[in-house]
Amino acid sequence: MDVKLLLELYGKMLELREFELKVQDLYRRGMLPGFVHLYVGEEAVGTGVCANLRPDDLIYSTHRGHGHALAKGVPGRDVFAELWGKTTGSSAGRGGSMHLYAPEYGFMGTNGIVGAGIPLATGSALSAQLRKSGQVAVAFFGDGAVNSGSFHEGLNFGAVWNLPVVYVCENNLYATEMAFRRATKNTSVASRAAAYKMPGVEIDGNDVMAVYGAAKEAIARARSDGGPTLIEAKTYRFVGHHEGDPGTDYRTREEVEEWKSRCPIRRLGQKLVGEAGVAQADLDKIHRDVQAWLDDAVQFARQSPEPKPSEVLDHAF
Repeated sequence: MDVKLLLELYGKMLELREFELKVQDLYRRGMLPGFVHLYVGEEAVGTGVCANLRPDDLIYSTHRGHGHALAKGVPGRDVFAELWGKTTGSSAGRGGSMHLYAPEYGFMGTNGIVGAGIPLATGSALSAQLRKSGQVAVAFFGDGAVNSGSFHEGLNFGAVWNLPVVYVCENNLYATEMAFRRATKNTSVASRAAAYKMPGVEIDGNDVMAVYGAAKEAIARARSDGGPTLIEAKTYRFVGHHEGDPGTDYRTREEVEEWKSRCPIRRLGQKLVGEAGVAQADLDKIHRDVQAWLDDAVQFARQSPEPKPSEVLDHAF
């Protein structure tokens, strides 16, 4: 095992988890505006995929996208300030949670439209192919998107043109309150890749090394003109669909607790201590460093100025 890599992945997943828990706390206290969908429980997917990407590679996110932004390298200060609607946010406070955008980091935005990132990533991959830039595009989406036209049209186009794109389905089993098993006869997302003659890979989305390995292979294939890959990462959100949804009316507490026992951060921590010989003190230091990073991001966002009414038309076409 590459212990250095594992420690880096552990630290990044912990950043995503603690960031979202802080967002949850502040939102519940009425301190954050807008509407938030939290990534708690799914951190291994964004972390494992983005750890294989170059800074100039592009990712397209979903409504549940704070974790994707952080995993791609957008500073915590920029993300928190954007959620707070401050001028120092990545979109100058105009985008908020579901229109968070930081192209300088290759983060091409969260998106409130289910499945909308699939054709956008496909288009970026076509651009990269035509420009011979060597870039790879990644589309993240949930199980709710795979029954939409954008999924089928995007994958078909990506396959026909052999584009440098990776399609990552974060299958958390529920689209809002609709169980995936009730929405489709074929509950294997990865198997749908066969219809477009591209590789389809099903992985444990709560095992960051499984995600890292599958993404590494898919991204290398895309970058070497091997075409697209569909990755289905089986994962789970520990919280409700959005903050305010208790997440209990459509799933049992036993199911939630069973998935919590597969927490990707806890699992990697146990592997590091039990198999890689890492001292618990080293993990404790990572926790302290992440807390200091988070405290700084919150303080920066809290103290940043709000947009002035006279600037309402700035940044608008």
